Amino acid sequence: MAARNNKKDQKPSFIKRIRQGEVLSSDFFARNWLTVFAGVVVVMLYITNKYTCQTKMEEIRRLETELEIVKTERLRVRSAYMSNTRESSMQHLIDSLGLNLRVQDRPPFKLEKK
Repeated sequence: MAARNNKKDQKPSFIKRIRQGEVLSSDFFARNWLTVFAGVVVVMLYITNKYTCQTKMEEIRRLETELEIVKTERLRVRSAYMSNTRESSMQHLIDSLGLNLRVQDRPPFKLEKK
């Protein structure tokens, strides 16, 4: 009989307590409310941080794409400008506007004061 009393006096095993639903009882939460609250706060902070990180990464990708588009546009505009500053294109533009200007045949000369 002493062996039987020892078995009844022992606490049930952890697995048996889980099976019977004693681990997550209201008594558990009453004893460990601060730990449970801290765990929930940590999980919420983790989720918030992950969401913020993902949105920032999406914004970085979007801005990198926009930067590539702007770089390409800058190269296009620069090449158009460089082609317009060539002497032949400037002469063509002057002729089309009818300004009656032409390129000098002689180089400019310096006037000296005597």
